[in-house]
Amino acid sequence: MTDMQPVRRALLSVSDKTGLIDLARALDGYGVELLSTGGSAAALRDAGLPVRDVADVTGFPEMMDGRVKTLHPAVHGGLLALRDNGEHLAAMEQHGIGPIDLLVVNLYPFEETVAKGADYDTCIENIDIGGPAMIRAAAKNHAFVNVVVDVEDYDKLLGDMAQHNGATCPKFRKKLAQRAYARTAAYDAAVSTWMADAIGVDTPRRRAFAGTLAQTLRYGENPHQRAAFYLDGSNRPGAATAQQVQGKELSYNNINDTDAAFELVSEFAPADGPACAIIKHANPCGVARGDTLKDAYTRAFDCDRTSAFGGIIALNQPLDGATAEEIAQIFTEVVIAPAADDDARAVFAAKKNLRLLVTGELADPTAAGMAFKQVAGGLLVQDKDTGRLSMNDLKVVTRKQPTDAEMADMLFAWTVAKHVKSNAIIYVKDGATVGVGAGQMSRVDSTRIAARKAEDMAQAMGLPAPLTKGSVVASDAFFPFSDGLLTAAEAGATAVIQPGGSMRDDEVIAAADKAGLAMVFTGMRHFRH
Repeated sequence: MTDMQPVRRALLSVSDKTGLIDLARALDGYGVELLSTGGSAAALRDAGLPVRDVADVTGFPEMMDGRVKTLHPAVHGGLLALRDNGEHLAAMEQHGIGPIDLLVVNLYPFEETVAKGADYDTCIENIDIGGPAMIRAAAKNHAFVNVVVDVEDYDKLLGDMAQHNGATCPKFRKKLAQRAYARTAAYDAAVSTWMADAIGVDTPRRRAFAGTLAQTLRYGENPHQRAAFYLDGSNRPGAATAQQVQGKELSYNNINDTDAAFELVSEFAPADGPACAIIKHANPCGVARGDTLKDAYTRAFDCDRTSAFGGIIALNQPLDGATAEEIAQIFTEVVIAPAADDDARAVFAAKKNLRLLVTGELADPTAAGMAFKQVAGGLLVQDKDTGRLSMNDLKVVTRKQPTDAEMADMLFAWTVAKHVKSNAIIYVKDGATVGVGAGQMSRVDSTRIAARKAEDMAQAMGLPAPLTKGSVVASDAFFPFSDGLLTAAEAGATAVIQPGGSMRDDEVIAAADKAGLAMVFTGMRHFRH
């Protein structure tokens, strides 16, 4: 590996022209010859900078609507030539190829074009060809060539050049090369993923994933694990795109739990009234609707006040001062909402460690997407769970018919069940969870735990009976035996919503009839592992 490499000749060809003129002026100050193409050359020329068109170097004009302009030996030879190889130098001399010491390229805005919902042909036209080819060539030859693909590296480049009298050091060029290959990999991943969707290939032979670093985290789930947070470019409202108004930096667990909370509360449209979800370790410990946002929060809090301590709170409407005052009564890690008014911000300003995030809007629970899970040696990939039900989708399977109020509560409980780790059992009464059992190996254990939590809360609140009395219960998957169903009945549930589909459905239905329960089947399950 060579040592310092002076920068004498640079090729600048960028789609995003942010910072381009300042960079070019600084390079010109070092006496660097500037080469450029199309709009970049025009921008430099308009700024009064000396610039030579690549077409003058190649001897060919830009053609085919700009599709062909840098794909030429005069460009790629200048990027790829080994400066310490006699044969390479002789070939450059023979063919009149000048070395290019710096390549500054950012690619056609393909990802942005797709995000805007452009049609197929427009997306195709925004696939960059010459840019990735040059980037890969320059990155391969990083022993001699600098390649910059991100605007945020302009100052770093100039800083390294300032430190080394207009040259760059090998360590810096290696970093630039790594970033360059990561950029082209992410770009190709975006193209291949989009094309698979566009042509209806559900399981492509190869699937690529990419992200852009948003935050280096202090640690992962535990202090001995390194961690970072990457953005996938989808811009879905939530923890990834929210504005942090105040509070400490988000941790790995904060981000994970906040995502779970906001995805759940986004199930409840603001037009249908205020809703609140409280999350602890990625599981809901309280979810409720209310007449006001404060009412929704207090009803969610009353489901499990113990677990709510140190939890994550998500709201489906802008946070107001009265709700903020109520939330501030206990320690909370994160509050996330579409917005927060001045009164709410003033209340939380006294809670310096509390993180307040605003998203601008809710996430769309019906939007298609992919979910990934790493396993040893590979990745499991599936559609995001966007399953939703209406009253008309429910099949009553018992002699007793559920009331309208029970049906409404069952649909609420079913929505919450989608966001609870399996085996999931959710008791709901009057639009609020009153008991949640999550993540147990046995469904009957989840049923018992949820009921026991309701008993504990009744005692803490001085209630004459647990709120599971007169509640409905949702199970994310079928009851394989009648024991879980009967445990729910003992807790006071009067109606049950579950997928059905067990070999013992008849036995479970008979048990429900004997216990005087109403029960509906959904034909859909919501496993969440």
